Amino acid sequence: MANLLYLVHRLPFPPNKGDKVRSYHLLKHLTARHRVFLGTFVDDPQDEAYVETVRKMCPDLHVARLHPRLAKLRSLSALLSQQPLSLRYYQDAGLQAWVQQTLAQHPIDATVIFSSVMAQYVPAVPGVTSPPMLVDFVDVDSAKWTQYAPSHRWPLSWLYRREGERLRDFERAVAARSEKSFFVTESEAAMFQKMAPECVDSVVAMSNGVDTDYFSPDPARPSPFAGPGEQPARIPVVFTGAMDYWPNVDAVTWFACDILPRLRQLWPTVRFYIVGRSPPPAVLSLASDSVVVTGTVPDVRPYLQHAALVVAPLRVARGLQNKILEAMAMGRPVVASRSCAQAIKTRSEELICASGVHGFVREIDAVLKTPTRAAAIGQSARLRVLASYSWSAHLGGIDRYLDASRPAREAL
Repeated sequence: MANLLYLVHRLPFPPNKGDKVRSYHLLKHLTARHRVFLGTFVDDPQDEAYVETVRKMCPDLHVARLHPRLAKLRSLSALLSQQPLSLRYYQDAGLQAWVQQTLAQHPIDATVIFSSVMAQYVPAVPGVTSPPMLVDFVDVDSAKWTQYAPSHRWPLSWLYRREGERLRDFERAVAARSEKSFFVTESEAAMFQKMAPECVDSVVAMSNGVDTDYFSPDPARPSPFAGPGEQPARIPVVFTGAMDYWPNVDAVTWFACDILPRLRQLWPTVRFYIVGRSPPPAVLSLASDSVVVTGTVPDVRPYLQHAALVVAPLRVARGLQNKILEAMAMGRPVVASRSCAQAIKTRSEELICASGVHGFVREIDAVLKTPTRAAAIGQSARLRVLASYSWSAHLGGIDRYLDASRPAREAL
């Protein structure tokens, strides 16, 4: 058993959005074999209810409270320096003191960083030997910010472009002093290797997974699309995801405004369900007779299981989308944008790829016309997830580096 310092930018529970799904399963994986000292933030008041749940998993826990509005104001001070705004956003003196105390009082064998911004809490000190550092970048965040820029007007376009450049330099510096750097897909890893050629040998891919016991069809699960005595005459097309994430906002807005009207010319009873927490005004304003914005739901599985199909029309996407894997695990046909589909190793009969407005309309129309094909795609999708996307298989990739980091004293 090793002593690990695990630093995560958001409380890894509940696993109800992409990054928290991965950080939770990584925590679960690490605590199964090691003693873990977890330092993290709570940035959503609703997550306060889950702090004790995490403490039961990981008693050595420090939680810093982050207030998003104050953090955004604080991050603007980075404009006076060469720092990325993201680093100032996640600065906390209490967490820094806890990290220093933990490193001083416990024989830490390795530090595991989830999201590059958390590496600022373990700075390189000349002449001081620090525990080996393993960094789960997940995605190339700097590329994400750069990708945001063309979709926004000045000054946001300038701000996003600046953040991409500054964060890229920071990511390279972090990777240069890391034992290993992990990315969620081979394509993300290759992108970073090209961006940081000096780190090419220490960059590897570690894919996401799905809890296929939890995300599995259940014949007894009732449909959320029909009330008592109401016939589910409409055709439910579902999107799931945290709605405080701009690429998701862009995706559902594009689908509701550009794709759905054309689709309803062919299928007048199609209703688009936007299922996810914290929808902003721009998403709430989409609600109509043909669009339902649910906000937070107690369980996303009924919406997936009883959907005619699930869509993932993301135009700005990084890495592997958990929302797609979860829908596939539920046995539903999924129509996804090309950038999302390419990140998942599937065949065409397991995941449908679409491009542009007309491409999405064409592929959705084809699925709705042939229910037997839709069912076959859903069955094949679940089999693919069962065969290739278990958490234990993928997260086991970090173990060899943790084992190598253990001091010789454990062999005595």
